[in-house]
Amino acid sequence: MADEALFLLLHNEMVSGVYQAAEQGEGENGRCITKLENMGFRVGQGLIERFTKDTARFKDELDIMKFVCKDFWTTVFKKQIDNLRTNHQGIYVLQDNKFRLLTQMSAGKQYLEHASKYLAFTCGLIRGGLSNLGIKSIVTAEVSSMPACKFQVMIQKL
Repeated sequence: MADEALFLLLHNEMVSGVYQAAEQGEGENGRCITKLENMGFRVGQGLIERFTKDTARFKDELDIMKFVCKDFWTTVFKKQIDNLRTNHQGIYVLQDNKFRLLTQMSAGKQYLEHASKYLAFTCGLIRGGLSNLGIKSIVTAEVSSMPACKFQVMIQKL
């Protein structure tokens, strides 16, 4: 339980630090989100490397996405993704109805515009993990009601 609290505090301080640096003239909002996503990308690469070292090779793309939703998500956020949907053409939607990084915020709509900065790291985390498994992707996040969120993963075919 302590490691979860530390992760949440570290994540909040990371977001806060990046945005405070931007307020002091070092960048704008888009750069902050990019910076957080790049941090997540690097962490995702390292974590997926560690988590998959003893697993068998994945059969296909769907197998990899199932691994991300079950094992990877459970290790990082202490719960599985609530819903995984696909159109079988390279688009996957991962839905988390009680996303840990948003539960500390109010469930009201007044914080919806701030949600994107708390999701950028996780978008990078997913993208980095998939990248290390050989899948190039674009990951976006959407929040319609707090603390539920959806991550859309678009696989880029080579």
